[in-house]
Amino acid sequence: MKAGIHPEEYRVVAFKDMSNDQVFLCRSAVSTKETIEIDGETYPVYKMEISSASHPFYTGKQTLVDTAGRVDKFMSRYQKHYDKRNQNK
Repeated sequence: MKAGIHPEEYRVVAFKDMSNDQVFLCRSAVSTKETIEIDGETYPVYKMEISSASHPFYTGKQTLVDTAGRVDKFMSRYQKHYDKRNQNK
């Protein structure tokens, strides 16, 4: 392993999910200037757009893509080109 490439300072950081305002405390070396107070303690806060608390895959609220519908839509769009090509043969 190379020396001097790993961060020296790991500290407890609050990761805040901005989509649902949930906060996670975790040790990290991420740099941030903002702070937040949780249970009387002040922590640096890193704001995230999405986390496991709000991501559709983890919450079970994901929508399945209808692949059969997509194929039908493609075929209906290009059917006339396909028919023309087969008539010329």
